[in-house]
Amino acid sequence: MTYTFDILGISPVISFFNQQQVIADRPSPSGVEYLATNKCTLDAFLESVETVSTQAEWNLDRVVETVIEFWMNNPDSIWYWKERLEDAGDRNLLVGRVAEMDSLRHTFESLFQE
Repeated sequence: MTYTFDILGISPVISFFNQQQVIADRPSPSGVEYLATNKCTLDAFLESVETVSTQAEWNLDRVVETVIEFWMNNPDSIWYWKERLEDAGDRNLLVGRVAEMDSLRHTFESLFQE
């Protein structure tokens, strides 16, 4: 499987929690997981990877490699989001998305069909 990781933005803690509850109520895993942390560090995102659904049968070592590759190849983006998180204050989280590529493609295609 091929995975992707990206930082999506800043979210209030309660909004992220509510969205995660909606996702958890879905009948089957989507192959797309949203991660959040209150620090913009590689270690913080790697810790959050450990919380991804085990139902997806992902290769967690490969997911970790994908997050590390993103971190090494996107220093400008990381710096930008670190600054935005600091500007947003304590009650906000930095949100990222890790996904299996085929599942993410399917998710995007379904948006066009709606």
